[in-house]
Amino acid sequence: MTNDMTFTRRAALAGAAALPLTLAVGGAARAAAPMLGVGGSPFNRLKVGGFEVTTLLAGTRAVPDPQTIFGLNVSPEDFAAASQAANIPIDQAQFFFTPTLVNTGAELVLFDTGLNGPATVAALQAAGYTADQVDRVVITHMHGDHIGGLLTEGAPTYPNAAYVTGAAEFNAWDMAGNDAFEANVRPLAEQFTFLDDGGSVASGLTAMAAFGHTPGHMAYMVESEGTQLLIGADFANHYVWSLAHPDWEVRFDRDKEAAADKVALIGYHMPWPGVGYVETRGDGFHFVPHSYQLML
Repeated sequence: MTNDMTFTRRAALAGAAALPLTLAVGGAARAAAPMLGVGGSPFNRLKVGGFEVTTLLAGTRAVPDPQTIFGLNVSPEDFAAASQAANIPIDQAQFFFTPTLVNTGAELVLFDTGLNGPATVAALQAAGYTADQVDRVVITHMHGDHIGGLLTEGAPTYPNAAYVTGAAEFNAWDMAGNDAFEANVRPLAEQFTFLDDGGSVASGLTAMAAFGHTPGHMAYMVESEGTQLLIGADFANHYVWSLAHPDWEVRFDRDKEAAADKVALIGYHMPWPGVGYVETRGDGFHFVPHSYQLML
């Protein structure tokens, strides 16, 4: 009597054909995995010399009809051609809201607070921090998407923080006011300290006047151990429709030339995670996303 254990491909296929389908494919039937929707990480951390710099995704939303904001002085055909060349849709834009956290090793400094407190704090916590660890909150300018998170249910979102902003910016809004300023900044007005162009927030964090987007809009240079990064705030609001076409009229932005000097920058509304470089290209500028330069 022979005991032939040779297992041929033909025998295997024949055996599989005799099994129920669920067993033949290796296990019990499972429901399809659910669709979860698009998403991204809530924070991104980089190294600037001896500092750690973390961008926080405090919100993102789609905005329809972007030419009501960007390219106000160009034809729909020119707007469509520029969009198609950049491989982005012409009927809507994705906006990002990106506060920046700088850990100098001595202080934890938050630049801007997002649309509201809970969203920014959630990103902060995902990055490994708590709101009560923030030592300073710096406001680049007084638009609602930058000051909306100063208070949460009427109380300071960052209870142990000092508050800093540009003198020209505060004075302009103090005189003119608006609902967001009155609701979020006015209650903290006596706790703010003010600086001008070249003023120091902390060692290695220097204010740079970038007026135009608002009357006293400020950018901030981060510098440590010979490495620099510019927190550009709203120097440009879209990487194609405003930055690449400086002659296009945009509701919001100025001072793009100041960013085109090979220094890494964080743009509050640039594509997440908001970090890149600006280079000149023809008569405009081109946004080059960060890859790994500040991870090494």
